[in-house]
Amino acid sequence: MQDSISADAITQGLNTQFIGRRVVYYATIGSTNDVAKQLADAGEPEGTLVIADEQTAGRGRMARAWLAPARSSLLLSLILRPPLAPPQLPRATMAVALGACDAIRAETGLDAQLKWPNDVLLNDNPRKNRGAGKCAGILAEANIVGDRSEYVIVGLGVNVNFSARSVEGIPPDATTISDELGRSLPRAPLAQAILRTIESYYVRLKRGENLHDEWAARLVTLHESVRAQTPWGEEIGVAENVDEDGALLLRRADGTLVRLVAADVTLKRET
Repeated sequence: MQDSISADAITQGLNTQFIGRRVVYYATIGSTNDVAKQLADAGEPEGTLVIADEQTAGRGRMARAWLAPARSSLLLSLILRPPLAPPQLPRATMAVALGACDAIRAETGLDAQLKWPNDVLLNDNPRKNRGAGKCAGILAEANIVGDRSEYVIVGLGVNVNFSARSVEGIPPDATTISDELGRSLPRAPLAQAILRTIESYYVRLKRGENLHDEWAARLVTLHESVRAQTPWGEEIGVAENVDEDGALLLRRADGTLVRLVAADVTLKRET
């Protein structure tokens, strides 16, 4: 199924305060994050959504390409202007991750969970030796001037209506909502649900609430043995906790604790 999506399809009946009230739609684009950054630099208001049916230069974390067939997925970026100091900006990503995870659960009935730092996984079942499949990823890119943040662009890619095995180059741990459901799902209602739920969390964040505990409760990474590829090399240990600003606290075999802000983490039971 390759259902249509448009600015009108998203805004009609959305009923949010500001998230997604203005939508910039492209049939094909290089990267929604790049366009969102240009708009934010030009003064575009908070909550503006850039969404595309196809990306030709989509990217994820660690400079990886984000691959999805045209008209199959949700490829979107939000302009956010959170009242946070630069070290606290991952809290905005927490709001987006929680919103995406909860909305996917509500709309599909699938067991959506989070993998540190910002992936959405479906149907993790370690007791059946079944690793979860990654169906969505988040890429946050901030504009920081001095000691303050001007804005943060939060990109979200959700694999919806295609077979992951049909896309050459897609990671082997990837899955899609249709793969897991065994059927396709209309994208516009899913996009609306995600935007509404993101806003509910983000409004709480702007009021000064801490989303840490809710975010941590959805992390399948915690209390697991992990391998982490960091800028200084591989770290192996137990993912003991996450701190208030989202850094992973990893306990090495020698008992020392290391704080990871950016790393590529693999659960050892999946290797």
